[in-house]
Amino acid sequence: MKTSLTWLQWKTTLIAILAVVGILLHLILHTSGSPYALWPLWGVLAIGGVPLVWDLLAKVIRLEFGADLLGGISIIVSILLGEYLAGAIIVLMLSGGEALESYALSHATSVLSALAKRLPTLAHRKTAQEQIETIPLDRVAVGDVLVIYPHEVAPVDGCVLEGHSVMDESYLTGEPFMITKTQGSSVISGAVNGDGVLVIETTRPASDSRYARIMAVMQESEQTRPMMRRLGDRLGAWFTPLALAVAFAAWYFSGQSTRFLSVLVVATPCPLLLAIPIAILGSISLCASRGIIIKSPIALEQAPSVRTAIFDKTGTLTYGEPALTQQMVAPKFQPNRVLALVASLEQYSKHPLSHAILSAAHQAGLPTHPASRVHESPGKGLTGRVDNHDLLITSRKKISESNIQGLDQMPPTVEGLECAIAIDSEFAAIYQMRDAPRSDSKAFIHHLGGTHQIARTMIVSGDRESEVRYLADQVGITEVLAQQTPEQKLDIVRRETTAAKTLYVGDGINDAPAMMAASVGIAIGNGSDVTAKAADVVVMDNKLTKVDEFLHISQRMRAIVLQSALGGMILSTFAMLLAALGILNPVSGAIIQEVIDVLAVLNALRAAWPPRILSDV
Repeated sequence: MKTSLTWLQWKTTLIAILAVVGILLHLILHTSGSPYALWPLWGVLAIGGVPLVWDLLAKVIRLEFGADLLGGISIIVSILLGEYLAGAIIVLMLSGGEALESYALSHATSVLSALAKRLPTLAHRKTAQEQIETIPLDRVAVGDVLVIYPHEVAPVDGCVLEGHSVMDESYLTGEPFMITKTQGSSVISGAVNGDGVLVIETTRPASDSRYARIMAVMQESEQTRPMMRRLGDRLGAWFTPLALAVAFAAWYFSGQSTRFLSVLVVATPCPLLLAIPIAILGSISLCASRGIIIKSPIALEQAPSVRTAIFDKTGTLTYGEPALTQQMVAPKFQPNRVLALVASLEQYSKHPLSHAILSAAHQAGLPTHPASRVHESPGKGLTGRVDNHDLLITSRKKISESNIQGLDQMPPTVEGLECAIAIDSEFAAIYQMRDAPRSDSKAFIHHLGGTHQIARTMIVSGDRESEVRYLADQVGITEVLAQQTPEQKLDIVRRETTAAKTLYVGDGINDAPAMMAASVGIAIGNGSDVTAKAADVVVMDNKLTKVDEFLHISQRMRAIVLQSALGGMILSTFAMLLAALGILNPVSGAIIQEVIDVLAVLNALRAAWPPRILSDV
């Protein structure tokens, strides 16, 4: 697939460049009065026009009647009429449009290469003599003992035998937290190690690792991704047979072949060949100025027809960072005093929840104090002495097993992330943490149905059920599918896309397969190069309002395209009737068609102008 697309890009791009050079040379020679002014146009038609017409003849055999087919016929007619400049312009429009489209579609083939670059090709294996040898990844077997050094990517799935560290698995699972790894912990391939050294035992071969399975799903998604028909082809599907029917009828009933030529000259589909690409390119330019990168122009055409919106949770509807949401403090203690003491100790910790507590203390304007005797044991919690108080920060289970007073004052267990706090061997508080929804999430979700005619909204996430349900209630989404693997996400999106066009918004590598299977895939933020390559649209700013801007721009582009294309075709149809009746000859018909083209193009240029309002969130 990659090779054929690359060849198509080169061929159509070279033809387009040839057409531009030929037209410019013709204009220069014609202005200087040279007798060779037509030679560059003949070269364009011979070298560029003949291959295009040949390809279009294959479409006739397959009974495909698109706008470019009528363009090919128009090239032939322009040669018969001696309108070589018009023929060269049509060559430029056809080749330029194909080059842009093939380039936009080929970006999906680069996703697998981005995935492959991220996974190590070597692993560090410990031998029976306690030596470390570096071997190719394909030589790693189940049961091998591997060493993962600080900041390395885990090459295979395994179980920790020795060491203590934290690993960033968000790239694979969508979870926003650094995961503590100690003896007995599982390690998944593709996760990034922290500052510690881990010794793991391989539990799966590299070919069957988590990362390899994601690559396989990605490859399957890429190979089965549906190809969308261009809007110009859909309109041309009925306009081309209409134009040919009118032309043949005019020739048959009048007996004059010039009427056949006149009708086709007037029917040259420049409103489709010119106005649609101009409107699309103008919208792409407008999006780029707003920090929205359009990787596939088809997304702009598809977005207004989307009826199901599917969202990842972490980093998409949330900020991707845990936040302290509730402090349940025992009656004997003051909430701010507890928070200040806990934050003072947490500043020495690398636990994933420490940042949430420190941020809450900072927002409350609370001072922190130096701590002493700080000790953090894996799985046991954090201890230390702050301002002459002994603190223990651990889990509800661990604090219940400790010699702590006042445990009867602990609140009931609830779902979600939490830590328990004891001060001077007495229960002090339970802190609950949540990955907070974005400030614009609720308003964005609420307006999708009315403004963008999206009938269903869903959250499909790899996170825990309780966390996803909590967020769904916050933003107003009722359909929730939690703890979904990338494979399951892909199946869900495929199923939904068969029922209606889908929009998928995500930010992690675990979203990439589903993003490719959706009608329109949007990557929010720029944290993952793989996700960005898999997406049709990349929102550089980490804001849902930018997704809304894209939807508005696509709706506006579609309206402008339909105005230019349908308006131009209606005018061309009226002109075809005049040509069929003999009122317009080929020359006057060409002039009329040029006027129609100018009107269609001028209207299409509006797509690049920013409107007064781009988002209503």
